[in-house]
Amino acid sequence: MKISVFGLGYVGAVSAGCLTAAGHEVVGVDPAAIKVDLINDGRSPVIEEGLDEFIGRAVQAGRLRATQDVYDAIRSTDLSLVCVGTPSKPNGDLDLRHVAAVSREVGEALSMKNGRHTVVIRSTVMPGTTRGLVIPLLEKASGRQAGTGFGVGNNPEFLREGTAVADFFHPPKTVIGAVDGQTSDDIAALYGDLPAPLIRTSIEVGEMVKYCDNAWHALKVTFANEIGTTCKAAGIDSHAVMDIFCKDSKLNLSSTYLKPGFAFGGSCLPKDVRALAYRARSLDLDLPVLNAILQSNERQISRGFDLITARGKRAVSFLGVSFKAGTDDLRESPILELVERLIGKGYDVRIFDKNVSLSKLVGANREFLLKSIPHVSSLLVGSLDEALCHGETIVVGTRDPAFMKIGERLRPEHFLVDLVRIEARQQLDGRYDGINW
Repeated sequence: MKISVFGLGYVGAVSAGCLTAAGHEVVGVDPAAIKVDLINDGRSPVIEEGLDEFIGRAVQAGRLRATQDVYDAIRSTDLSLVCVGTPSKPNGDLDLRHVAAVSREVGEALSMKNGRHTVVIRSTVMPGTTRGLVIPLLEKASGRQAGTGFGVGNNPEFLREGTAVADFFHPPKTVIGAVDGQTSDDIAALYGDLPAPLIRTSIEVGEMVKYCDNAWHALKVTFANEIGTTCKAAGIDSHAVMDIFCKDSKLNLSSTYLKPGFAFGGSCLPKDVRALAYRARSLDLDLPVLNAILQSNERQISRGFDLITARGKRAVSFLGVSFKAGTDDLRESPILELVERLIGKGYDVRIFDKNVSLSKLVGANREFLLKSIPHVSSLLVGSLDEALCHGETIVVGTRDPAFMKIGERLRPEHFLVDLVRIEARQQLDGRYDGINW
């Protein structure tokens, strides 16, 4: 393919050099003459192992050159990668001046070019940037419409400094967001048969994935450091602890617990996080991440309360009240906390959970339920039909299989608040709200 790369900083230079090594022809574009000259001399403008060799060979073979002329680059190529910087403003927001400037310049060049051209945002930008900023600027400057007059897509990079060349050829994934199928195919053709999952998605999901990745990486570093701080203060070998922690690929280093949903509860997580935070305080340690876990969890309960009360309907039925489907464990159940708050505000609540029966509960479960809601026996109903008959707002609280297609049984006057992401949510247009979707 014939590709232009806008921005010859770290991402742009690595992308340009590696794409030429894959057999593509590349024109690099940058307003800085020194970067253009370095490329044309066969040298990398950034320090990255192996990149100088790729760039030198590509320039010598005539597959790579650089220019400051946007019109020349657009005229000479079929696809443009926008790799300009998006630094932080003093308030933390992104500075999108470079993205906006390139979008205008590329749009102006497109107005004088015949034939199809594809514009791909590889810069890290917040969701909504491509549709809200890039596409309008391209359309205004070119006089064409995205999707028909030119293609627009998003292709986030997952390059680590120091290992970027290896990461380019062995990425964890290739993510493509696009306005149309042809654009998606054009972007996919850049990478040939790279050994990585190729994921086609919406532009907005593509934009958000990079932020999700980086926030998770930052959280992992911080979590490990706070555990290390606690271990050192307690005289424990932190690396021994984390070595064992990392051997668990079923729960710890896996997709388990990483789907957005409602708050956690049960007999273990709240108690043990609380105890760890207390121990840290007793050791005079300031651990903001560990201390924020329970606070953040409580915010999810408050968000659930707001979703329910926003409807203005006083009759509420809960489908599932235990902290997890398939159990009768009510200890620190966030659903039970929601019920308690609603009763305190005068809501008329009913609960259906086939696993929860006051006559069958024993020990800590029975004690916790009677302590939380002493008159709970009057709230429990014996069938799903009873719950649906009572409630105007129906709250799905657990992933019981009987609740997954509850949308098919709702009446027109029902509103569904979904805390677990049921299968039938698309059928309830205007009568549905989810906790995190």
